Amino acid sequence: MNTGKKMNTNNIKTMFALTLTVLMLPGLSWAEDVASGNPIGANVQELLNWADTHNPELTAMRYETDAASERIAPAGALPDPLLRVEFMDFAGRDAPDGFNPFPGKGSGTKYTLMQSIPLWGKRDLRREVATAQLEQFKGRRLIGVAETHARIKNAYAQYFQTVGLKKLNEDILTLLGDLESVTRVRYASGLVPQQDAIRAQVEKTTLQSEIISLETDQQQAKARLNAILGRTQGAPLSALPELRRLPLEKLDTVALQQKVVRNNPLLATQSAQISAADANKRLIEKNRYPDLTLGIAPTQRGSNISSWEAMVEVNIPIRFDTRRSQESEAAAMLDAAKERRSGVENQVIGELQENLVAFEAAEKQGRLITYTLLPQAELTFRSALAGYENGKVDFATLLDAQKAIRLARQGQIKMRVEQEVRLAEIERMIGEDL
Repeated sequence: MNTGKKMNTNNIKTMFALTLTVLMLPGLSWAEDVASGNPIGANVQELLNWADTHNPELTAMRYETDAASERIAPAGALPDPLLRVEFMDFAGRDAPDGFNPFPGKGSGTKYTLMQSIPLWGKRDLRREVATAQLEQFKGRRLIGVAETHARIKNAYAQYFQTVGLKKLNEDILTLLGDLESVTRVRYASGLVPQQDAIRAQVEKTTLQSEIISLETDQQQAKARLNAILGRTQGAPLSALPELRRLPLEKLDTVALQQKVVRNNPLLATQSAQISAADANKRLIEKNRYPDLTLGIAPTQRGSNISSWEAMVEVNIPIRFDTRRSQESEAAAMLDAAKERRSGVENQVIGELQENLVAFEAAEKQGRLITYTLLPQAELTFRSALAGYENGKVDFATLLDAQKAIRLARQGQIKMRVEQEVRLAEIERMIGEDL
């Protein structure tokens, strides 16, 4: 009987030592590559590269930017010339050739070629407006890229979390199955009550339920990622996702705010809108001055050119009320663009500060879990294990101690994912990766 008790005690020690080892090593059993079909997503950079090439929305924005660049040359070009052909005395009672609408017949045919020439730098201003509008399209594409990258990073972090938590619960479920076997042996030997074996079964059922929920979350995260990437829903993703390394240095708030003002795509788009509004305002003010149209008109009689005429045409900008309204509208649009940029800048800097605070809080909580909570949970588990072996602690207390370590490990994963999510938002606002 004593030999049986000793063997059972040794089994318990071995089992709980293995449990503690699994719970304290986050990367255990993650080294097996079970993915197939050339999956992507071993790291988030693979997904970002894929999206840059294959995402339909980003591709559409690239085409729109190309289209906007083609508008610059026409904006500064001269308008097409006009050709007017006049048949003089080609019909009627006094027509020399009767009804004859052909060149050179009748009293002659007059050809008038006219070219309008915008003056006072209007063509340069139109080109400037088109260039500013191109910068707006470039800014919108950068906004699309930054937002798409942030969505991919967030979805990938959630996918990483579901995979990590699911793997952790599966390892614990295996160990609880072994633990249940040990409690049954001890119960058969009269060393522990039947409640210990039942409690182990309850814990297993709870873990199985969590694993089912995590499997659902994992499939949802995978579907979300494939949708953002522009891939089919059945496209495989790596079963071993890995998050990026966090910045080694503490994030500098002042430096990041300067990067926001300098690089934020939304602010760049607003600045381009201000440039376009300013150029448009100056162009409308130029409409106070007339444009010029030049023309030349040879007249054909028979097969020869019998005379030449020249023409100068000037429009007279006398609609002062209309012009003042147009100028006031342009000035108001410029002021609106400036105010909108100021508001966007304040909003972006506020969001940056919010995410910096959340990032630092997650970092502090992660350190607290790693260096304080996990060691404390381990000591509690060892103490409970010793008490259970001596019959001073019941099985429920031992399971609670084991659960505390599991919750700490889950907290580690969640805090790491929270840091990744906040970092992705910060990168979206500063327009570059850290």
